[in-house]
Amino acid sequence: MTAPDVIVIGGGLVGSAIARGLVRQGAKTLLLDEGDVALRASRGNFGLVWVQGKGRGCPEYAQWSLRSADLWGDFATELMSETGIDVGHERPGGMVLNLSEDEARENADLLAQLAREAGNKPYDYELLDHKAVAGRLPGIGPDVVSGSYSPYDGHANPLYLLRALHANFEAKGGEYHPGERVENIERSGAVTKVTTGKASYSAPKVVIAAGLSTGPLARLVGINAPIVPLHGQILVTERTGPRLPMPTNLVRQTREGVMMLGFTVDDFGFDARTRADRSRNVAASALRAFPYLRDLRVIRSWAALRIMTADGFPIYETSKTHPGVFVAACHSGVTLAAVHARDISRWVLGHDMPATFERFSTRRFDVSETV
Repeated sequence: MTAPDVIVIGGGLVGSAIARGLVRQGAKTLLLDEGDVALRASRGNFGLVWVQGKGRGCPEYAQWSLRSADLWGDFATELMSETGIDVGHERPGGMVLNLSEDEARENADLLAQLAREAGNKPYDYELLDHKAVAGRLPGIGPDVVSGSYSPYDGHANPLYLLRALHANFEAKGGEYHPGERVENIERSGAVTKVTTGKASYSAPKVVIAAGLSTGPLARLVGINAPIVPLHGQILVTERTGPRLPMPTNLVRQTREGVMMLGFTVDDFGFDARTRADRSRNVAASALRAFPYLRDLRVIRSWAALRIMTADGFPIYETSKTHPGVFVAACHSGVTLAAVHARDISRWVLGHDMPATFERFSTRRFDVSETV
């Protein structure tokens, strides 16, 4: 590749989605990635393309998630057409299962608030009692008090998605460099120089989308992007016939037939080991929801570190000290992949973003900006 137009730092779901969007718009793009040693959030991703329940206090995030979910069908079709990889996307709607009256009240209050905050924009959902849930999800257990259904929700395979994004990126002329951890970013004349342990590269534009490494790298370009690791754990069963017609918050069945049970959310720092007590908790909740799962063998379990911003909402920012440098970070790498590939890549290449996009600026973390 001759000198790139854009360097993207981070080959996970966020960085590779943006990089894929850039090359499809004709930008010469270099993707720098740690490779398989990276703390890939996609390894521990439950695979939901989810809108329901997201965005309390931030209607912009709720609508951003909905926009991406609406784009996902075409996005998955394009990936299949251009790479031959089926990312397993389906959008049958999704169900949140409540295993106590307290959970039911909290969930109903959350959805009502989100609907109010949406104003005249869509935010559809249904509250269902036990009998109504059983009509849509045969085999639920007596401990399921109620549920909430959203037509916006669906799921996909995170690992096939990552593979498809990389394949599509390289097929369109992108250059992928694994095994290159970025050590420094500095302004050099009219370009930004990115230095790894192996080499230095320069480009007019740079996107930092490096997951848990985003915070330290963002500080090099004058951006405060507070991000912490969240430990997540999942169990996977053997394959079985079709049992679950839609994903839920506790269990989803993949296109291959396995049941994924999850997921946990814990703060253990940068410790990604699996924990037996968390596995027991995941299994117990899944069995309360679907007693028939006791007939299936668990064949895999893993944990991974996802990223979480200080308030749970995405970060999209441009550097004032390093013109042409962008930061993108979020914990919803699967749900938001479609808008990252489309809208964020367009933003990087100079297209305007909606005014409401300011809500995702890091200025919200600056006390002097908010008091």
